[in-house]
Amino acid sequence: MPTAYRASIVHCLGDPGESGDSARYEYFVDGALVVDAGRVVAVGDATEVLGGRQDVEVVDHRGKLLMPGFIDCHVHFPQVDVIASYGDQLLEWLEDYAYPGEARYADADYARSAAEFFLDELLANGTTTAAVFATVHAHSAEALFEAASTRRMRLVAGKVLMDRNCPENLRDDAESAYADSKRLIERWHGNGRLGYAITPRFALTSTEAQLAAAGRLAGEHPDTWVHTHLAENDNEIAEVRKLYPWSPSYLDVYDHFGLLRERSLFAHCLHLGDADRRQLHEKRCSVAFCPTSNTFLGSGLFDLASMRDAQVRVGLATDVGGGTSLSMLRTMAEAYKVLQLGGQSLPASRALFLSTLGAAEALGLDRHIGNFLPGKEADFVVADPAATAIGARRDTQLETIEERLFALLTLGDDRHIVATYVDGRRVSG
Repeated sequence: MPTAYRASIVHCLGDPGESGDSARYEYFVDGALVVDAGRVVAVGDATEVLGGRQDVEVVDHRGKLLMPGFIDCHVHFPQVDVIASYGDQLLEWLEDYAYPGEARYADADYARSAAEFFLDELLANGTTTAAVFATVHAHSAEALFEAASTRRMRLVAGKVLMDRNCPENLRDDAESAYADSKRLIERWHGNGRLGYAITPRFALTSTEAQLAAAGRLAGEHPDTWVHTHLAENDNEIAEVRKLYPWSPSYLDVYDHFGLLRERSLFAHCLHLGDADRRQLHEKRCSVAFCPTSNTFLGSGLFDLASMRDAQVRVGLATDVGGGTSLSMLRTMAEAYKVLQLGGQSLPASRALFLSTLGAAEALGLDRHIGNFLPGKEADFVVADPAATAIGARRDTQLETIEERLFALLTLGDDRHIVATYVDGRRVSG
């Protein structure tokens, strides 16, 4: 029997832009989302959608706000162990916290336990899809895929590639990186709702031989993702320039090795010029906007307007553990502040877009997820804006969906997530 979820419902049809264009999203004060066999059948006003139907089981979430499941475009699952480590600049933070934390994942049992915890935390925060870094250990990616598979989550992930400028106990080499990644691709890519990402950490920690191996994998498996970092920190950029003096730009290093293509996802991209953005657009690459890690590590402010003007696809990301929360609500709030500092605006509807449909577009998954068009996979979240005393008081003063969404993302966190549904099943809350 199909199930109808009754609540206030909002989802995006496109990018509402800096004006919060209401034609780019739909809002139903008393809405119904009909789901059958894990797929969206219909969405709209409850009276119209339900009518006199007797063949639908109704789950009543009235008084709550139902939205598409959040999509985190860049996060490190092993770094849940080092989140909230006292900040420094990027390269020092990696040496002091991230690398020692990731070294613990040499223990396969530890990796399995952490993967279970990480995915449960994502779901508790309403995140139903993510692009995830594992560690250099192949079994860390295995553990993550296994845990995601049991939850029927849509996930993109990969084993990290690093063969220089990192601790010895976190190094692979060009040959083992290629072989391990290929085995993981053959085992997990396209397995259920899972996808594989070829994952060189960044140009600083890979030799030319390893980047060439990654490019060879990308050429052999064009429907996989490429997931890495780009232009996050001034010192990082200076070091990459020293390692690749023949390259005219940081981005060109990746291009030289065949890593710029459809489904290439670059985290951060703070210090780029117009030519870089044009190249990202021409190669159909995407960018992850990571506001909490960029401010926490003092890296810089993201220029969303220039990215969108260049027609580069952008999705929002937590980037834990340099990022400070797995909550996409909190991440949306910090994105608003970052853009305010840069003289740009972020209406609540656009923040929702960057965390749902826009993020799905950035990952090339918008045919499957991101909004409630019929036929899409039924990943969604139910939020209660009045879950806290201050939220409840503020909610009584609000009239429009823009106001209600903005208050929710500003005041919200995991306490406001009533339920999370994956593939049409309630998995949290």
